[in-house]
Amino acid sequence: MSARRSITLLSLGHSCVDVYQGAVAALVPFLVAERGYGYAAVSGVVLAASLLSSVAQPLFGAVTDRWPLPWLLPVSTLLGGAGIALCGLGDSYRLTLAWVALSGVGVAAYHPESARVARAVALGSGHRGMAWFSLGGNLGFAAAPLLVAAVVGLGGLRLTPLLLLPALAGAALCLPVLRELARQRAAGAGPVRRPGRDDRAAFVRLSLAVVCRSIVFTGLSTFLSLYVTQRLGGGSAAGTAALVVLYAGGAVGSVLGGALAERWGRVAVAGWSYLVAAVAVAGVLVVPGPALYVCVALTSAGLYVPFSLQVTLGQDYLPSRIGTASGITLGLTVSIGGLASPLIGGLADATSLRTALVPLVAMPLLSWALFRTLPEPAQPPVKPGV
Repeated sequence: MSARRSITLLSLGHSCVDVYQGAVAALVPFLVAERGYGYAAVSGVVLAASLLSSVAQPLFGAVTDRWPLPWLLPVSTLLGGAGIALCGLGDSYRLTLAWVALSGVGVAAYHPESARVARAVALGSGHRGMAWFSLGGNLGFAAAPLLVAAVVGLGGLRLTPLLLLPALAGAALCLPVLRELARQRAAGAGPVRRPGRDDRAAFVRLSLAVVCRSIVFTGLSTFLSLYVTQRLGGGSAAGTAALVVLYAGGAVGSVLGGALAERWGRVAVAGWSYLVAAVAVAGVLVVPGPALYVCVALTSAGLYVPFSLQVTLGQDYLPSRIGTASGITLGLTVSIGGLASPLIGGLADATSLRTALVPLVAMPLLSWALFRTLPEPAQPPVKPGV
């Protein structure tokens, strides 16, 4: 199997998993409409999906650094889908939290190992291979509002079991890649990176930058649909459209980031992207009428151009522990943004949703400031073997 085909399959599988990260935010308007949840309550749902994922991803990464576990890819995909599929059944708020937490664990188990496998497969293709892998996740995010609207919008929360279908497809897509990895291990073939020296200080600063990105992205993912509906009217369709733009812009941004980084470097490209994002988030809050969607698209691109670049930067800052680095940059620092959602929700309940979103403008500026302190790491050499 060619590296290109393996990356394609991994990218498609990644999209099937990240449907369930995007589905949590997409379910928020339906939880409000059918169950009468307030801003703080729906923030708790997002937190439940993020909290276990935040803690578990670095743990899974540390484990896979010692013992590669490629079978986690299909198993974790199914767990992620099962939690979302079950969260619409029954009226218990606690049970809903438990199901979305289960989905979060599935997502946590998937990302460190899939990033390790994808980086191994993508060696030799520069930053573009990992950008295409990240593209799959972004497309999954973008598809989530449409999928949830098509299923839940037509039949209500009782139809959430149908949302298990992407997980079944994603698990099946993993299998050919796993067979190819087993074949390469048996033959002693395939590219492997020689570990270099860890730069822990740079990795910590990178992680803080990703935390700031996570806060603004998760905050917008949670409340953008409700905010746009309030600003523009048009019912849930206007809010769903805004989420689609937010997630779909990320698909463009991740591929663009890989191409730009090969010319100007990952650190420089990510830093300038965060400046664009800061201006665009401010535009979301002040620009009137449908032009708001343009600001959402620019926000998405600004936040997603650095996405795959941050993953490979983390791996290159901690080359001896790629799984741990992936678990933190893809997991802990990304999911930790969900911890801020209840604060935003509580402030929105006390003031207004627009007022509660204002602090998000500062987050990309902090990321930009942190990237200004980061070095561009040298690429480690590659040797044969798996």
